[in-house]
Order: sequence, then structure tokens, then C-alpha cells
Amino acid sequence: MNLNKIYSDLLLNIGFEDNEIQQNWLDLEKAYSKKSRHYHNLTHLKEMIESFETYRDKLENPNEILFSIFYHDFVYSASKKDNELKSAEYAVSIFTDVKPDSFQKPVGFTKPNKQLIFDAICATQQHQHNAIGDINWLIDFDLKILAKDWDDYKIYFEQIRKEYRIYPDFLYKPGRAKALKHFLENEFIFQTDEFRSLYEEKARANIEKEISLLI
Repeated sequence: MNLNKIYSDLLLNIGFEDNEIQQNWLDLEKAYSKKSRHYHNLTHLKEMIESFETYRDKLENPNEILFSIFYHDFVYSASKKDNELKSAEYAVSIFTDVKPDSFQKPVGFTKPNKQLIFDAICATQQHQHNAIGDINWLIDFDLKILAKDWDDYKIYFEQIRKEYRIYPDFLYKPGRAKALKHFLENEFIFQTDEFRSLYEEKARANIEKEISLLI
């Protein structure tokens, strides 16, 4: 999967110029390639985009959701609580580069819904059911990792632990267990019928097993 091409095609389609696209890509690539990113990196984006491509036809606003995927973890610090908000603010801020009246609009061009992008990225913090269907798909793309086979799931939570390595076990383990239990306390982990039928049972089993290792 060529992330650069997917990103460039998307931004071209929503009105960015070539030089702006390339600079924005370099900024995005740099953010997701920091050494502290053991899980929230370009590989995570690729996996989300694979899901996006599978379910693209289910989305009313695929461009906005794809854009949200690229930027939903743009700002990520394990010690901060406002990563999603900061990522959302950054994502919509780059639209100041788009000059709707000064470029030749691509075929099929529609002005991006910046509010949807902002709300979608913010929704990846709590992963709660949303009134907007497209946002529920984004949440499920983000959480699909929870339903991986155990060996892959184990790699995932070990990567998360590395991202939180500034915290000792006596702080990290109860905090992680609390966050995981929050998923189990919800009626559903996944927000779409498709993901529930495919992944709900596996995700719950993985989470319960990880919790047993933490306590």
C-alpha cells in the first residue's frame, strides 16, 4: 500500500495544490514516524485504510473519513489527554491552504465538510456510538486491532506499553486495566452491525485475557 499516493490523490481531489500536498505529506510522515510511535504509526494508518477500502461504499462522506484516518493520531503523546482534540484542530487548520476560487476544481469536487472531520477525529477518543454513521465506521476501523488473533493482539498491547514506558508498572497496569474494562462495560465495543457480527466476540475475549495479565 502506497500511503503517499493515497494521501496525495485525496488532497488533490479536495483542492490542494501539488506543492502543498507534498509538504503536508512530509509533515504527516514525520509525525507518525517518531521513535516514540510503537503502535500509533504509519502501519496503524495502513491497517485502518485497508478497512476503509473494504467498506468505502458504506460511507456517505468517504473523503472526509479517509482524511480523518490520516490525521486522527497526528498529535500523540502518552502523557497528554487532549491528543484527539489537538489532532482534530490541526487537521482542519491545514484547509487554510485550500483556495477554492483560485484552482481548477477536480471532476466530482465537493467542498470538504470540516466539521465532520473535526467531530470524527474527536470521536476516536471515547469510541462511543455516534449519531453520524460515518463516524461509527471510523471508530470501528480504529478498534479493529482488538479482534486480531492473540499473537498479533499481544504485539499490539506490547507496543502500547512501550508508548507508555514513562510510567512504571504500578501506575500503568491499573490504568490500562481500567481503560480495557471500560470497553467491556459498554453494551458493544463496535458501533456497526458488520463489525459487531465479525469481531465483537473475539475482541472481548482478547481484552479479558489481557486484563487477566494485568491484575
